[in-house]
Formats: sequence, structure tokens, C-alpha cells
Amino acid sequence: MSLNVSDLSIARGGLPVLEGISFELTRGQALILRGPNGIGKTTLLRTIAGLQPPLGGTVSCGEDQIAYAAHSDGLKSALTVAENLTFWASVFGAQSIEPALEAYNLAPLRDRPAGALSAGQKRRLGLSRMMVTGRPIWVMDEPTVSLDQASVTLFANSVRGHLDAGGSALIATHIDLGLEATVLDVGPYKAAPLEFDDFDGGFL
Repeated sequence: MSLNVSDLSIARGGLPVLEGISFELTRGQALILRGPNGIGKTTLLRTIAGLQPPLGGTVSCGEDQIAYAAHSDGLKSALTVAENLTFWASVFGAQSIEPALEAYNLAPLRDRPAGALSAGQKRRLGLSRMMVTGRPIWVMDEPTVSLDQASVTLFANSVRGHLDAGGSALIATHIDLGLEATVLDVGPYKAAPLEFDDFDGGFL
């Protein structure tokens, strides 16, 4: 299943930030988004994930194909590592959490409450959720925040395995993950500043 983005324009707080973005993400492909902080990468990913409407253009893929990992880890602090993953697996209908525990070296922590984890461990647990979604298109926003180099390697291996299985990944990151990937710099798609006569329209 492919993801097709055509002439997409997006806004943050009612103001245009990026416009005219087009690309296709196919099975087995990784696409890395690059661009300076604040340019609109998070807004772009949220729009592609269906969390907010675009100003214009289209995002096309099959229903329930995208799994989105945002800045938040999406964990319940009172639940253990295994209980958190089991919850997400039940939401998406996954059969087992064991591959995700092993991929992110979480098996030794399976009975520890999420609230007692370090920032890096929480991040690994949050990212491991992607593996129990069963969804082919992973959309991830700065996934390596709080990860040390060893954990970055675990993450990259997880993505590589997903790609090898026919999945795809759209990742906003500033670091080199060592993946064979296409890079899209969103800088050239920065929206033109609003003219004075258009300013009120930004708040409609």
C-alpha cells in the first residue's frame, strides 16, 4: 500500500506554513524529512496522519494504513511495560508483544511500571508500539529524542525490519539513521508570507 501526497498545503494556527508538497511513499521505502526547526515538519506529519485538515491538496492511502508516533510516548505510567504494549496490541489486534519487547531490549523491563523508566526507556517503549499496530505505513516525528546511540541502532533495525517486510516509513529526523532512504528537504516548500490584505484570513 502506497502513500500519495499531492500538492499539499498546510497551516499552523491558521497561518500557512508549507505549500505545494508532493511525493509518493511506496512499499519498502523510507522517506526522511529534513528542514529547520519550526518550518512545519510536525504539522506536515500530523496532516498526513489525518489529525488535522490540509489547506489544499490531497493525502491518499487505504483506510487504517498509517501508524503515527508523535513527540509524546503515549504511555500509562501506572501500567507495566508489558501491560502498556498489551493495551496497544489489543487496540490494533496484534497477536503478540514479544517481538516488540525483543526488538527494543525491553524484555528485562517487562514488569517495571512505565512511570519508573528512564526517559530513554520510555522512548523505546513508545516506539515499540509501532510494531504492534500491524499498520504498513509508519509516520514518525523526531523518534530518536532521548535515545542513546545503542537505542538509536535498535530503532533503525526495527525500521529496517519493517521495510524488509514490505512496510514503509516517513520520518522527520535530523540524524543519520543509517537507512537506505530518500531525503525530502521541506525548506523549498515554505509558504509565502501573507499579504496585509490576507492577514485576517489566517484567523478564519
